[in-house]
Amino acid sequence: MGPEVVVADRVVKVYGAGKNQLEVLRGVNLRANRGELLAILGRSGSGKSTLLHILGGLDRPDTGCVLVDSTDLASLDNDAMADLRLQKIGFIFQFFNLLPGLTLKANVEMPLMLANVPGKESSPRVEEMLRFVGLDRRGDHYPSELSGGEQQRGAIARALISRPRVVMADEPTGNLDSDTGRRIIELLGRMQSELDQTTIIVTHDPEIASSADRVLRLEGGMLYEGGDP
Repeated sequence: MGPEVVVADRVVKVYGAGKNQLEVLRGVNLRANRGELLAILGRSGSGKSTLLHILGGLDRPDTGCVLVDSTDLASLDNDAMADLRLQKIGFIFQFFNLLPGLTLKANVEMPLMLANVPGKESSPRVEEMLRFVGLDRRGDHYPSELSGGEQQRGAIARALISRPRVVMADEPTGNLDSDTGRRIIELLGRMQSELDQTTIIVTHDPEIASSADRVLRLEGGMLYEGGDP
């Protein structure tokens, strides 16, 4: 595996104040290497999504620092953070988050449009990515016309279209049946190996986590190697 792509150092996140204060993350340290499929395993409410959002620049820690591709996220204002997410980070969410009024092809193309990539360049990239996830014949369909597994594969294509350095998946199989979920994890593994991207998955499912190169467990606001505190 290559050099470190995502680094978290002593990350703390607290919600509320006084008697209602809840310390969700209590000094989390993490290293994710290029080409690695890393799983973060934890129960519901353990702070997995909070950690992933901080690693991906969707939220900021109260203390500690996060580096993505050697860039300290604390040094970025909101506009620069949005640019970094657009260029270097792909997100996959549990509930797909495809825009219902757009075709699958238009949904996948959206990050390229936001990055002002010309249509003559973006169109073949979209077609290539839809073939990669096995949806090349479904590009003109709307999300409501797709199965849950197809929608998630479409969301994966959208996450990959900008060729990001790292893909972050938040319970990517949580809204799918077990067979479809396994196929999605197989696709994520193929994506990681063929495209040499760093992939970080947060999940409550040990079976899903077992597919990763390395498993960390989030317990009591702290990360532990090997899945066991």
